[in-house]
Amino acid sequence: MAEPFSLINERFYRADFFQQTSPGFTAGFTTKNGGVSEQEFKTLNTGFHVGDRTDHVVKNRGLLAGSLSFGIDQWAGAEQTHETAIVKVKTSDRGKGGEAYETSFKATDGLYTDQKGILLTLCFADCVPLYFAAPDRGMIGIAHAGWKGTVDGIGEKMIRIWEEEGIQASDIFAAIGPSICKDCYIVDDRVINFAKNRLEEVDKKPYNLIKEGQYTLDLRELNALILQKAGVPLENIRVSSLCTSCQNQHFFSHRNDHGKTGRMLGFIGWKEDTSF
Repeated sequence: MAEPFSLINERFYRADFFQQTSPGFTAGFTTKNGGVSEQEFKTLNTGFHVGDRTDHVVKNRGLLAGSLSFGIDQWAGAEQTHETAIVKVKTSDRGKGGEAYETSFKATDGLYTDQKGILLTLCFADCVPLYFAAPDRGMIGIAHAGWKGTVDGIGEKMIRIWEEEGIQASDIFAAIGPSICKDCYIVDDRVINFAKNRLEEVDKKPYNLIKEGQYTLDLRELNALILQKAGVPLENIRVSSLCTSCQNQHFFSHRNDHGKTGRMLGFIGWKEDTSF
């Protein structure tokens, strides 16, 4: 299967799957290049919460806004806490978290909307970005899935919320974005036990024993399996092969950079000058 994320310029990858599914989408994932930040945040850090200068983060976000032709006053962002809270974003929420961390949605790891003119944004540095779209209903969403969010089922929770909105799981398209690969992600028994509980009925497990108490874990595959169990057809799911740890020339990596690093931005929106 072809890689669903294409490098458009030094600042961001575009999610081609969504672009092809419905005109008017802008969806993708940023790199760490083409910004103004310095030292460990060099150069396109988009995270307010990692210790970078606020003016640098705001400048970087402004550069992205220009590249995406999506004004920063239309962005919506969140204070991410590795949990499963999901918020429906309204037109009146535009601008929250765009230029100041303090205005972002609190304790939130998933955003969705059925309104045009809103760019949903979340920050990443190895965790899995989950993108969602129901083109016929004009619904889009994004979620932040670290290992905790993954095993706690944030992907499935997004699907169930959309079902309450009248959207069937079979009508949802999903993309799993650039994130740490299975070879780079080593975890212990505690994490694997949570994964086992989530996938009791799945024969092929997305983890392998390396030695006593250590495993490789494919978080991307785990999320894909969870989405399938939630009812999203396999043919509606695309998975990126881009690794934020292996490909350190393009991405910040919390693991590879030993915890002191910047953040990339996952984003999805539907521009106002298009029709559903």
